[in-house]
Amino acid sequence: MAPPLLSLDRIKLTFGGTPLLDGAQLIASAGEKIALVGRNGSGKSTLLKIAAGLVEAQDGEIFRQPSATIRYLHQEPDIEGYETVRAYVEAGLGPADDAYRAIYLIESLGLTGDENPRNLSGGEARRAALARVMAPEPDVLLLDEPTNHLDLSTIEWLEDELQRTKSALIMISHDRRFLERVSRATVWLDRGVTRKLDRGFAHFEEWRDQILEEEERDHHKLGRQIEREEHWLRYGVTARRKRNMRRLGELHSMRDRFRNHRGAEGVATLTAADSAESGKLVIEAKAISKSFGEREVVKEFSARIQRGDRVGFVGPNGAGKTTLLKMLIGELAPDSGVIRLGANLEIAALDQKRELDPAETLANYLTDGRGDSLIVNGEQKHVVSYMKDFLFKPEQARTPVRELSGGERARLVLARILSRPANLLVLDEPTNDLDMETLDLLQELVAGYAGTVLLVSHDRDFLDRTVTSIIAPDGEARWIEYAGGYTDMLAQRGGQKLIERGARKKDEAVRKEAPAATAPKPVTKLSFKQKFALENLPKQMAENEAKISKLEEKIADPAFYVRDPQGFAKVAAEIDGLRTKLTAMEEEWLELEMLREEIEG
Repeated sequence: MAPPLLSLDRIKLTFGGTPLLDGAQLIASAGEKIALVGRNGSGKSTLLKIAAGLVEAQDGEIFRQPSATIRYLHQEPDIEGYETVRAYVEAGLGPADDAYRAIYLIESLGLTGDENPRNLSGGEARRAALARVMAPEPDVLLLDEPTNHLDLSTIEWLEDELQRTKSALIMISHDRRFLERVSRATVWLDRGVTRKLDRGFAHFEEWRDQILEEEERDHHKLGRQIEREEHWLRYGVTARRKRNMRRLGELHSMRDRFRNHRGAEGVATLTAADSAESGKLVIEAKAISKSFGEREVVKEFSARIQRGDRVGFVGPNGAGKTTLLKMLIGELAPDSGVIRLGANLEIAALDQKRELDPAETLANYLTDGRGDSLIVNGEQKHVVSYMKDFLFKPEQARTPVRELSGGERARLVLARILSRPANLLVLDEPTNDLDMETLDLLQELVAGYAGTVLLVSHDRDFLDRTVTSIIAPDGEARWIEYAGGYTDMLAQRGGQKLIERGARKKDEAVRKEAPAATAPKPVTKLSFKQKFALENLPKQMAENEAKISKLEEKIADPAFYVRDPQGFAKVAAEIDGLRTKLTAMEEEWLELEMLREEIEG
């Protein structure tokens, strides 16, 4: 094995109380692509900053190969002090580095280089920072949430670029699909220590669950062993005093291990507050359009969103996702066309900016300053109890928001949104900064939500697991709805990915040379909508058959026609309609079952 470019061994760091890092290890050799994973607050970013030399460890050994170049991408890059983005990016180059690569990266990331850094959005600042750290082609590239604020087309470009790079990569990300595509090894930081899996992130969760199960079994065995030793000391046959003292010492040692065992981190409890049911029709849009100056963002868009729909909005940054969303919920008037909102709507919205008062405490934010309790699902709940559901500690109730990590802020905003009664959830980038365990729970909440969900996200895995349809732009201000999740949308587009209007010249040239039609990729798994139909169609068919049977009993009465000819005809027509519907359901179920067998076989 090649000598390491970077090595952290037995790293310790404590900010008072329980150690954040307690013997952590991180080693990167040339060409390695490592996913660094762990819960929010577990110390991933701190460990990466120690590797970059930005934070000093209290104990442990750190080796950086003297000739190796190391670049670190901050979660919140500081790009002030430069006149242009190009100047900022080129400042990261060394004397022997290629200046043309900096220009290539700037353009590939959708920037011109002439932008004023002070006027950049969050997504643009992240693109500029990525160009700066990638331009020198460093020996070691440390990336902290590189996909945050990036649109899907840029994330997919970044995946391809990182797969080709010769740099050693250590990446922190909540984007499952990004880690699955790029990583070749996984380091799990848990309760201050690290474990390494020499396989990519796709194999991580199964491996982690096995470790936790073994740990739970070992902890249980230790408890039983302590019971046996205590029984021996109390009731066993008296042996030599020296032997008794040895066993007593071992018992004390076992008790200490049992008492000081740090169990796996808790799991958040995400539950949306109940509300009265909305009308069947939630939103109807007829030929709505919106322009800002000469730039047309939405052109003659029409849609009907009904109760129970979960609609995902995808597209490049600046394409108009948030604009379209605001028009649909009545926050922004269209230039032309009509928006009709359904009856009895109660909306709870999560803004992607998540602007919080840094001086406000967690308890005050959750209760709107109304004491120490809040109403959730019609019941009064103490704010500390509610905070525990979202993995906050009781002592954090009076903590100012400014002291929270990015992931903790994301959980705090979710906690507030989900405490409000609603039947229409509007979630703009809800997955940013959430750890994967919380993402799993949010996914379950959205997928099982009884009301309606409008969701803007760049997380492809999350979209595939939650939404029933996708609305995406065609690049010319027209928005099209596709059934199913993100993978289903790609299949319906013939594999064509999302391309920004006026996109990069290289992509434009590729499209011109490409054939007019592309064969769709083979289906490798059922979509969420197909799985749902496969599971629920048998129940619906049984209900249909019961209705038909009941009506046939009614129509079998010889006196029914004589007594009520019109009623007889109406029931007969209803039976025919139900049989037609049953046949269609049976055909759909049969097709899905055959597709499932084909995929599994």
